[in-house]
Amino acid sequence: MLKYNTWEEQEHDFPFPSDSETKGAMEVLQWAYDYYGNELVYACSFGIEGSVLVDLISRVKPDARVVFLDTGLHFKETYEVIEKAKEKYPALNIEMKKPALSVAEQAGEHGDELWKRNPNLCCQIRKVIPLEETLSGASAWLSGLRREQSESRKNTQYINKDNRFKSIKICPLIHWTYKDIWRYAHKNSLPYNTLHDQGYPSIGCQPCTLPADWASGDARSGRWSGQGKTECGLHL
Repeated sequence: MLKYNTWEEQEHDFPFPSDSETKGAMEVLQWAYDYYGNELVYACSFGIEGSVLVDLISRVKPDARVVFLDTGLHFKETYEVIEKAKEKYPALNIEMKKPALSVAEQAGEHGDELWKRNPNLCCQIRKVIPLEETLSGASAWLSGLRREQSESRKNTQYINKDNRFKSIKICPLIHWTYKDIWRYAHKNSLPYNTLHDQGYPSIGCQPCTLPADWASGDARSGRWSGQGKTECGLHL
């Protein structure tokens, strides 16, 4: 089986058709669940890409494991769309993964509003370590990364060696544009985070997320604005 520790020993030619109806997404998902089965986990942030990928996954594996990293700092709209997803896909195993420290406990150990003073440490505590724990028993994980999203993501492949989490990271949506995502969402009447209607193309924790500066051409410009930070640490 293709795992992190066997990556160098195996061929990596994955001929998924990027020109198919779903630009390879359904083909990638079918292969991934056939290959990894219950050892595959989807770490979902429940932005619009998440809504689309959850719907696609439900068509391949209705009882798939979907994990949301519940930092305790998300917008109420994010929690609302998760509840709508649970109603629409009752067979999916949607888990709310919390960090070891509550927000109050983190403040007691590191001071109030750590995200303002040391956002990398805050993300490490509330996102990175929880995902490490989630992936400890998984051979591979799914992500909704798209090449169009940012400069740091433009070389993402369908199947990736993930050195950060010592795992295989599978990204079915790499060839989808933002228009593709919304076209699919509207066509299939998907529940989605209503913050997208208010200028938030990328949605994370409430203290570190602002509407995007559309003039910059960067859909993630509202994340950690002014802090010189572009990723939470999950996608290095």
